[in-house]
Amino acid sequence: MSKRSASEDIESGSNSAARTSATALPPAKTAQLEGDDVEMGDFEDPYGDDFESDGEIIELDSAEEDEDAETGDAKMEEEEDQQQAQQESTLYLPHKSKPLGPDEVLEADPTVYEMLHNVNMPWPCLTVDILPDALGNERRSYPASLYVTTATQASKSKDNELITMKLSSLAKTLVKDEDDENNEDEDEDDEHVDPIMESETIPLKHTTNRIRVSPHAAQTGEYLTATMSENGEVYIYDLSAQYKAFDTPGYMIPKTAKKPMHTIKAHGNVEGYGLDWSPLISTGALLSGDCSGRVYMTSRTTSSWVTDKTPFCASSSSSNASVEDIQWSTAENTVFATGDTDGYVRIWDTRSKKHKPAISVAASNTDVNVISWCDKINYLLASGHDDGTWGVWDLRSFSAGPTKPSPVAHYDFHKSAITSISFNPLDESIVAVSSEDNTVTLWDLAVEADDEEISQQRKEAQELHDIPPQLLFVHWQRDVKDVRWHKQIPGCLVSTGGDGLNVWKTISV
Repeated sequence: MSKRSASEDIESGSNSAARTSATALPPAKTAQLEGDDVEMGDFEDPYGDDFESDGEIIELDSAEEDEDAETGDAKMEEEEDQQQAQQESTLYLPHKSKPLGPDEVLEADPTVYEMLHNVNMPWPCLTVDILPDALGNERRSYPASLYVTTATQASKSKDNELITMKLSSLAKTLVKDEDDENNEDEDEDDEHVDPIMESETIPLKHTTNRIRVSPHAAQTGEYLTATMSENGEVYIYDLSAQYKAFDTPGYMIPKTAKKPMHTIKAHGNVEGYGLDWSPLISTGALLSGDCSGRVYMTSRTTSSWVTDKTPFCASSSSSNASVEDIQWSTAENTVFATGDTDGYVRIWDTRSKKHKPAISVAASNTDVNVISWCDKINYLLASGHDDGTWGVWDLRSFSAGPTKPSPVAHYDFHKSAITSISFNPLDESIVAVSSEDNTVTLWDLAVEADDEEISQQRKEAQELHDIPPQLLFVHWQRDVKDVRWHKQIPGCLVSTGGDGLNVWKTISV
């Protein structure tokens, strides 16, 4: 996978709206049509009462004229309704439909989002992660609050920062119903809730390729956060002071909290993207992989951090294939998987003295850019590829022999490289996939292709005939690179792209 940098023409501080609804018309055009209907409805014949019944002919002509006028009005209204219905039935998919013109922008349809907020960043960010918090699980009420961390890709290396943020007062997307007067007062109160963003920064000297927060942070009180830098070094920070500062007025962050508590230099000057904390080892176990195909394990001891001197490395002829992503097993604390640029998904065991993969499976003819291990079903692993395809694998079918397993699900909907893939931690059938075609798609693997309702929809809408029935939602975000589910707010996602961060939740999940 090539270096995933943002476009040079990104304008700082601007943010294109997210993906528009499949059926929504531009607001201005809708208003135009409604206005025409009102004018036509108010139209009256100024001569309708000027004639008495002096002659049969006059009465007949007047009746015919009125009837013709009414018929013409009815036909015009019918044609406008048909035209509007035809426009509304047109699906817009950014990577398949006609490209936007120079003066056109996509606007989000509030009826398909339960929540949508855009966060402008000083520079594009290649990666983002969510900090676990103490606000409770299964949070569904509004306004919502969450904590995130990201790192920049500044034009000058010295201007880079690690940014930790608290986003609060995130209101539910308002969909006004003119006929519903009962909730008018409640809606007015919600409208006055302005989102609040608080941030703390740590200066960096290089671009960060990937950032990951330990899933045990809320339980241990240590917000261990690792960053994979383009200079080849991996930095481990404790962001607990930054987290505390958001909720403790007057708290001063110590200077030591703005420096890494440990630096991994085993990769030399070779950069990488693979980075993951173990979900089962609470003391802290970190895997980092680089573009030369080496994976190092760093563990926490009672007094310090220790990185194994011998890296894990594939023994095949393509052993120097870049490790693009790493995922610890969600069930076994010694097992992990990697996705490599030679198209293989490899399963490893940290107990191996040879530091070689236990199983290697060809998943794609192109790079395997990203992988995701399912939290709920520990034998499911998803992989996203450089040709835009992605699939889900049943690890029980993997073997060390020459047999090549087939994915239990495979999709080629996206038209550009997959940049991120993630199982919903609260629903094993839902998968989020981001791509270089500027979209994030949500998929429901539990949907059956022969579902009667879906079959009927595909018959009624011609645009649906080549769209997989498992596709739930398409969210548009320019140069999207990373997408993460919030484990404590069901259905909430945070994605990062060229224009900043999107915090969103759809009505589909």
